[in-house]
Amino acid sequence: MSYFNHQTSIVDLPCSIGDGTKIWHFSHVMANCTIGSNCILGQNVFVASGVIIGSNVKIQNNVSIYTGTIIEDDVFLGPSCVLTNVTNPRSEVIRHSLYEKTILKRGCTIGANATIVCGIEIGRFAFIAAGAVVTRPVPDYALIAGVPGKHAGWMSRHGLPLRCPDPNGVMTCPESGLRYKEISPGQMICIDIDEDSPLPGHLCSGTRDYDSFKSNR
Repeated sequence: MSYFNHQTSIVDLPCSIGDGTKIWHFSHVMANCTIGSNCILGQNVFVASGVIIGSNVKIQNNVSIYTGTIIEDDVFLGPSCVLTNVTNPRSEVIRHSLYEKTILKRGCTIGANATIVCGIEIGRFAFIAAGAVVTRPVPDYALIAGVPGKHAGWMSRHGLPLRCPDPNGVMTCPESGLRYKEISPGQMICIDIDEDSPLPGHLCSGTRDYDSFKSNR
């Protein structure tokens, strides 16, 4: 076995789990799901049949991922965040054939206790704040906060707010120095690195905590 499975967790076969993935205490991975390499499933994580999870995905404690969910590479799911797969559930109405698709695109973050209503797409490197309730599709790099969730700004690939555009509309991440620009209303891109490319090695380690950047606001 090329992945780690804690003795208290259950992995139903068949399923595909990549090298280096770690499944921790009291978790349950059902049959016929796919999990990539170098993922971490924290304590009490549930993964339903048919779920697809990419590589380098971090799933914190007490998260359930239901059939219909697709999670791309480098996604972070915070503790006790909630995903669903039926918009209008009723106990006495069977809708097993009507599960809705929810897509979490590469590199996005779902904050602790946030709720993602099913049938939407969370864009690449989007950032859903803790406790937010998201009911609509989210564009790349968007910061969503509140109940219901609203677009509260833009976040860099390093998870820091993008502010103070220069005369050309370019905003710079205070940690990485990478530059970003809203090329059309609601469409943010990174000028320096393509969204499908990995970060250069020297940008993969954080050196300052979040509070240290607040003085730069």
